[in-house]
Amino acid sequence: MHRAPSSTIGPEAVPAFVEADAKLSDPVDFQHLRRYTFGDQALEKEILSLFLGQLPETIATLRSATSQKDWKVAAHTLKGSCRAVGAFRLGDIAQAAERLDFAAESEACADAILSIESGAAEAGAFIRDTYQIA
Repeated sequence: MHRAPSSTIGPEAVPAFVEADAKLSDPVDFQHLRRYTFGDQALEKEILSLFLGQLPETIATLRSATSQKDWKVAAHTLKGSCRAVGAFRLGDIAQAAERLDFAAESEACADAILSIESGAAEAGAFIRDTYQIA
């Protein structure tokens, strides 16, 4: 997936298990989404509203995973939806979570969920503020 270049932020804002390319200046790259909506702000708002509505359900599925397959499917789903709307930082956190061994790295999985929840809150607030979504 092509990603527009962006400046970096301090390493404290991105969990240690996430690769360096996840350090973006904004939690969501709206220019990425605009390439698909051709600048139609009503469509962007609708897509982002659907993303915000689905985000808690996807995180809940990740949190309730009981197997490696459940974990990977939920993390992969989250990664894809984040990248589709331009939430690359959160998508990269989800990708790092997807790579974890659910059975052997339970503490890392718990940390990943906390990082995902934090990233989701940040992205959600950014989207809501920008698009005036309640």
